[in-house]
Amino acid sequence: MFKRIIALLSVLAMAVTVAACGGNDDSGGGGGGGGGSSKPKGKVGVILPDTASSVRWESFDRKYLGDAFKAAGVDSDIQNANGDKQKFATIADQMINGGASVLAIVNLDSPSAATVIKKAHDQGIKVIDYDRLTLGGGADYYVSFDNVAVGTNIGQGLVKCMQKNGNKSGPVALLNGSPTDNNATLFKQGYEKAIKDGGYSIAADQSVPDWDNTKAGTIFEQMYTKANGNFVGVAAANDGLGGAVAAVLKRNGDTNKVPTTGQDATPEGLQRVLTGAQCLTVYKAVKKEADAAAKLAIALTKGDTAGADKLASGTVKDTETNQDVKSVLLQPESIFPEDVKKVVADGFVKASDLCTTATLKQACSKYGVNAS
Repeated sequence: MFKRIIALLSVLAMAVTVAACGGNDDSGGGGGGGGGSSKPKGKVGVILPDTASSVRWESFDRKYLGDAFKAAGVDSDIQNANGDKQKFATIADQMINGGASVLAIVNLDSPSAATVIKKAHDQGIKVIDYDRLTLGGGADYYVSFDNVAVGTNIGQGLVKCMQKNGNKSGPVALLNGSPTDNNATLFKQGYEKAIKDGGYSIAADQSVPDWDNTKAGTIFEQMYTKANGNFVGVAAANDGLGGAVAAVLKRNGDTNKVPTTGQDATPEGLQRVLTGAQCLTVYKAVKKEADAAAKLAIALTKGDTAGADKLASGTVKDTETNQDVKSVLLQPESIFPEDVKKVVADGFVKASDLCTTATLKQACSKYGVNAS
């Protein structure tokens, strides 16, 4: 009898030990659906593309992403490739080898980014295409705006301004973004259709390598000269390109005769919208995009793939692989002079950064753009 009691006590002791070990397991369902309550593991690596194509990357995206990760207690490493594909690859290698469990990348082109994605996947690292889809890359998720809709807003806004000028038809010039950026293709798809549907013809159509604003000025100058300035409107794919167009138009006295466009709601773009040197810009609330990408990355650091999939409820077709990519797609907003105050109210830009000259202060007063 005594031996039986000893044996029973031994079994009970083993059971308590096993239970205690199980109670301290903090694996949290990694890779499964219920990992939302687990602690983040590893860190998030973010690679931004450059400083030349738009001021948004360093002025807004870096801050918003960094703030979101910090608030969630997630380690992050945010770097900028400065337009250099080799540097992009080097940064990626450092992040992959440095403990990143998630990468969020803004590609410089699809082939170079696809190589990075494969390396990450080989190490079991999840990849988010941020803002730009890497064609043929096979990223796990994509976070951006509906880029065809961005282009549609540009085109429809331009049509509105051309009609306001009394031009119901006529030749329009297209100054497109980088030919290596899939977003530029989608933007053009939207605005070219809207312009043609509005009854206008495409008289000139060129892309700007790497979204380079200096090259854009040269390219548009050549387009303008070749056409003898015979454009009723110019669809420029972002505010940087729009600024290059506006400078050429100003030199030729056509600022108010030939409306142009942009996107990103940069301070310079908004100032031109206020003064009439640019028809409109398209506002993509970068904070919403950054927050969406951060939430997705944070879920993935916890192994909560079900939560990530719930966030990425849309899909985008990769035209190279014909595969659907799980996506978060946000909606853009057209900004005309009377709408600039919305961008200020959103905290994206300060009124004091816009209303900097007597002319701009007058325009700010006219359109209700006031410092809070």
